[in-house]
Amino acid sequence: MIDFSAFLALANTPLEAFTTKPTSFEGDQQEASTALFTSADGRVEIGIWECTPGRFTADRTASAEFCHFISGQVEMTHPDGSTQKFGPGDAIALPLGWKGEWRVIEQVRKLYVIMQG
Repeated sequence: MIDFSAFLALANTPLEAFTTKPTSFEGDQQEASTALFTSADGRVEIGIWECTPGRFTADRTASAEFCHFISGQVEMTHPDGSTQKFGPGDAIALPLGWKGEWRVIEQVRKLYVIMQG
């Protein structure tokens, strides 16, 4: 029998302690996360991440990421300057090589899947 993992009540999943967001450049951003699953080869991680309002840079040079927003609201700026807003129930896929900026408008919580390139 093949085993599988189930992740329930993601809005209430406990997180590690909040710490300063290293790539933040506006606001006193704090982030917290908890890994729910890591593949045997370490190339895939699934977890929950939360961040307080502010702005930070993101660089997906070494990994791709899928995000499903559970709560909060963000606005993302792409390298070409275009922006998009996302909130609860929305999902995005950031391809390998994507770089941009996140503006957390309202404290955000997301489910993430990171795949190493």
